[in-house]
Amino acid sequence: MFTGLVEALGTVRSLTEEGDAKRLVVEVPTEFLEGASPSKRLGDSVAINGCCLTVVAADGVLWSFQAGHETLAKTNLGRLNVGNVVNLERAMPADGRFGGHIVQGHVDGVGRVTAIDSRSEFADYTFEVPAALAAQMVEKGSVAVDGISLTLMRVTATSFQVMLIPHTLAVTTLGRRQVGDEVNIETDVLAKYVAKLLARAASAESVK
Repeated sequence: MFTGLVEALGTVRSLTEEGDAKRLVVEVPTEFLEGASPSKRLGDSVAINGCCLTVVAADGVLWSFQAGHETLAKTNLGRLNVGNVVNLERAMPADGRFGGHIVQGHVDGVGRVTAIDSRSEFADYTFEVPAALAAQMVEKGSVAVDGISLTLMRVTATSFQVMLIPHTLAVTTLGRRQVGDEVNIETDVLAKYVAKLLARAASAESVK
């Protein structure tokens, strides 16, 4: 599980096709190396742009991950290029501080930046998303965009808007995003459970 609080930025150093999958080698910050030998890093979960991947090899600051066909189809990881910067968050430790919201690292789909309205050092970002994802969002609720926990400011049938503070713009990839860019979207897992329970209740009522 993750919290949506990005720890650092990494850089894609290589991409290798492995059948219908890809191997990503990401250069991670040195603080990711503290307190663990390479063997202990293997099998760790890391959210890359909000997508939970497993460390399959670690050579100093170069960590390797494998993304399967489902991941490549449902996220923007399949469009990464060597040199791209990505958001990184390690899985939350049991004794960690919960500063964001419950983020599973299971991306629901891809959205697109449709507007950026800069306000001094702040900025309002608008994203277009599939209607099924927008239906799981509520104003003042939470959403993960490229793994970043954000508060929803406005929600329509096919879009949402958030306000970004200078810190978020400076330490995450959103500060580098432009209109037209694709982003990974994970809606609040609590909204998914509520929607499913309500649908079951409505279905049961209809057959009475």
